[in-house]
Order: sequence, then structure tokens, then C-alpha cells
Amino acid sequence: MKNLRKWSRILHRDIGFFFIGTTLIYAISGIALNHMSDWNPNYSVENKQFSTSINLEKSTSLKSNILLLLDDVDNRENYKKHYFPSENNLKIFLKGGSSIIVNIKSGNGNAEFLKRRPIFYEVNYLHYNPNKFWTWFSDIFAGALILFAITSLFMNKGKNGLKGWGGIYTILGFLIPLLFLFLYA
Repeated sequence: MKNLRKWSRILHRDIGFFFIGTTLIYAISGIALNHMSDWNPNYSVENKQFSTSINLEKSTSLKSNILLLLDDVDNRENYKKHYFPSENNLKIFLKGGSSIIVNIKSGNGNAEFLKRRPIFYEVNYLHYNPNKFWTWFSDIFAGALILFAITSLFMNKGKNGLKGWGGIYTILGFLIPLLFLFLYA
């Protein structure tokens, strides 16, 4: 048992140091993604009201008039496409997910600009397994977390080990998620 405790400490320490960055990235982005109903962790949204006198009715000059509008409201280089969701409204799609809706009769419009949140967008992206390398790295990380958890069981002895508080905390760590699943799933 003494040898098991020694190797548990060594593995626990080395795995812990190696995966500190990954653990923090997953933890921070996990908290952000858990609260998606409270805020958008990937993008900040800015709305801008405007009014225009540019003719945006269906005509051969519509696209050039849209580009003129974009010179005032955003940037013509961001134009992707447009369509009429209703008879009086024109929707213009911009690069990056932003969009503009204009009432072609009144000239009143709303521009919705999406901007990536620095750091959060990038770390949240990792939760979506963006490529084969990251899938493998994530699997190795998950395996390391399993080994990390198992080695923690054998690090302490006596009242702080499995036969004492460590065992009580371990049982609670299993029971709380299982109770949640049974009650709310």
C-alpha cells in the first residue's frame, strides 16, 4: 500500500501540472457555457438604430443602394447577401453574423452587430472538438482526469483517507450527480 500511495502522489502531481492549463480552460469555458441563457459567451451584441433616405425598393440599382447604405451604417466590404422577409422589410446579411433590417417605406432600420468575445470565443470553441487532433487530446485529457481521480483515492491514509473523510466525500461526489439525474432527468 505504501508503494501505491507513493506512485499515486507522483502520478497525481505530474498529471496535475501537465493539465493545469487545459483544466482551467475547460472550467472557465464550461462555466460560461452553463450560463448561455444569461448571456452569450461567444459574442457581444450591439444594436444601432438609424434612418436613411436611400431608395431600397426592388430595382436594378438595389444592390448599389445597399452598398451606399452600408457606407453610412457599417462597411460595404462586409456585405454578404440580402432578401425581403416581408413586403416592406429588407434584411441585409453581413460578414461575421451581423445583420441589418430596414423598413423600405419609412427608412428606419436596426443594425445588429456581433463581435467575438476575446478569449471566451476561442476557449468555448474547444468544447466543440474542432478537429481530429483536439478530439484525441480531449480523450487523453479525459483519461488523465480518470487517472487523476483514482490516484487521489490513495494519496491520504487514516481519517483523511478512504476510510475517513475522503471516503465520505467520494460517496457524496457520486451521489449528488446521481440524485440530480434521477430527480431532474
